[in-house]
Amino acid sequence: MPSLQRRKTIGLCLNEKKKRKLGFHVFEELCRNHGYSVIDIDLTQPISSQGTFDLIIHKISDLLVEAGQDLASHHLVQRLQVYLDTHPYTVLLDPLPALHILLDRFQSYRLLHTLESYSQGSSGIFSPPCVELVTKNCDVVTLVRTRLTFPLICKTRLAHGPRSHQMSLIFNEGGLSEVKPPCVLQSFINHNATLYKVFVVGSQHFVVQRPSLRNFPLGETDQSTIFFDSNQVSKAESCSYLSEAVPSTGVAAPSDSVVNQVVQGLREALGMSLFGVDLIVDTKTGRVAVIDVNAFPGYDGVAGFCSALFSHVEKVLNIGNKASATSSESSETHQPSEHAGLQALGSFRGTRLSEQWPRQTLSPKIYKKDITRHPYIDLRAQAVSTDW
Repeated sequence: MPSLQRRKTIGLCLNEKKKRKLGFHVFEELCRNHGYSVIDIDLTQPISSQGTFDLIIHKISDLLVEAGQDLASHHLVQRLQVYLDTHPYTVLLDPLPALHILLDRFQSYRLLHTLESYSQGSSGIFSPPCVELVTKNCDVVTLVRTRLTFPLICKTRLAHGPRSHQMSLIFNEGGLSEVKPPCVLQSFINHNATLYKVFVVGSQHFVVQRPSLRNFPLGETDQSTIFFDSNQVSKAESCSYLSEAVPSTGVAAPSDSVVNQVVQGLREALGMSLFGVDLIVDTKTGRVAVIDVNAFPGYDGVAGFCSALFSHVEKVLNIGNKASATSSESSETHQPSEHAGLQALGSFRGTRLSEQWPRQTLSPKIYKKDITRHPYIDLRAQAVSTDW
């Protein structure tokens, strides 16, 4: 007599603010209507006692940032990691090592630079030149002269939290004295005050147009540094003087093929399913620049987010069913393979389990209990690093 199949369970590690913003009750209702259990995970309690989870959706950026300095936050993250280590068939959306990269802007830009090398020619994508400053004990002026062009955008290195949206536009060498490391300096690209936000959900993506910074004269000028909040400038209803659009100059929006190229490249490089990409079009060359990547964004302006997420989750869980079945069948005639199911799951684009992350690439070292030596997010290096 065949055994009854266990009901699939989806765990959520999301705060209530995030769930309200995304209208997550719609997603939960879709799941329950299709026979899935949905449980909010409390990281302050043992996870195993809360259920057996086939898939976990999370946004724990706050905890990852705090875990480097706060023991309580570290224990919460460690609890999730231990659960994943002891439940190898649980799929995590999205893998923690990828989140580490996106929380560090300079690491994100290094990744974008590697993708740029696969996209050459006038229609290829690029990422604006940038340098990272981790200490004031360096010759910032010489660094900028040899690597960048004015004006410059100055951003915090940490890509999360309220301060991460506080940026400045620097027009001359005098303005460099106001730079506060750790930060990233990036050449500003004129783009007619138009930003294209690409929201990715599994194999689907949605493009939403937003206001952005207006054009400025290229090269060094005597204009004073402008400090601004990028969230305010790029809101759909923004009326900021910094986002005044210019008359159309015939620069086309990113083509579908270019957007697909960016999304596919990042999806494969990061193994992520839920992320956002900010694109602009250089008014001078018409080339598309990738200026930011962020994990599990707000999906503002995406009407079908919950249905797209449910569709992706169902695909992932179905892949998991096939992987488990294949593993069971092969075990009858062959030696059991501990990771047979993992390998089948890992082939699903956009989904990767935390244990499968290629440790020889951009993955950080595993976090140890000594929080002073191996923090999750360590922004306290003592040297200046530069790239391209």
